[in-house]
Amino acid sequence: MRILVTGVAGFIGSHTAQRLLARGDSVLGIDNLNDYYDVNLKKTRLTRLSGQPGFEFIEMDISDRPAMAALFARQPIDRVVHLAAQAGVRYSIENPHAYVDSNLVGFVNVLEGCRHAEVAHLVYASSSSVYGANETLPFSVHDNIDHPLSLYAATKKANELMAHTYASLYQLPTTGLRFFTVYGPWGRPDMALFKFTKNILAGEPIDVFNYGKHRRDFTYIDDIVEGVIRTLDHTAKMNPQWDGANPDPGTSNAPWRVYNIGNSQPVELLTYIQCIEQALGKKAILNLLPLQPGDVPDTFADVADLVADVGYKPSTPVETGVARFIDWYRDYYRV
Repeated sequence: MRILVTGVAGFIGSHTAQRLLARGDSVLGIDNLNDYYDVNLKKTRLTRLSGQPGFEFIEMDISDRPAMAALFARQPIDRVVHLAAQAGVRYSIENPHAYVDSNLVGFVNVLEGCRHAEVAHLVYASSSSVYGANETLPFSVHDNIDHPLSLYAATKKANELMAHTYASLYQLPTTGLRFFTVYGPWGRPDMALFKFTKNILAGEPIDVFNYGKHRRDFTYIDDIVEGVIRTLDHTAKMNPQWDGANPDPGTSNAPWRVYNIGNSQPVELLTYIQCIEQALGKKAILNLLPLQPGDVPDTFADVADLVADVGYKPSTPVETGVARFIDWYRDYYRV
């Protein structure tokens, strides 16, 4: 298939493109290579992809409406994996307009492109942050998500609603994937694992919010990519039992679905730090701080729908995933 991957220089995007190419698909990748974090890391991820048969890269911003329209018009695209977005809960408090431009305007441009190009299936990144103030654990796609705690979360919920509109109006099959704290080799420098590793190796303190008591459903990158590809191959379909008098938030009478992709084994942050210390062979200096605005105390994914529909559940133990990241980090930074 000819597959468009947006955000292809990103953490999840580069891994996804690599797997698609390995199985014989053609990948058209786009990315704006912005400086939210180290551009050289993004370029190195691209270097791993460039030169492979079937890969083409175009530097482009998804918020550029004419460029996006021209992209979809230039050649047939079978399916789209939309991973480009302005990420980060805390950064959304400092720079809200970046989230409007990329996550809202950019997403409309992707939807419009898919509609006019008659794309067979759009799979896009949502986030566990959409659960917001919901305290019912584990988080289920059948739960209400009307109380986001950050603008980032609000834009991801908006993406799901916008996708539903296009699925309903134009019968465009769309699947939203709520990722739960993705980590692993080639990860993002703004994520905790990257920051903690860097500071521990340098002998500097690490900021540990909520005094290390909050739990995260850490999900290894290979598990995420497997879930992305399986859902890409499983085109979203309408739920014939869907009832407008008692609407199910996780399905629809349109070809629209959302799934959680998480390890379903929440780990307390202090335990996560212990895994990093063990892999590094060095103790951390902890700077214990209260919970930050916009953060949620715990995340825990109910992946029953993912298992039922695509036959897959993430399973990489956090000790294994952290050790693989540390091996990559030492090699990449020659530490």
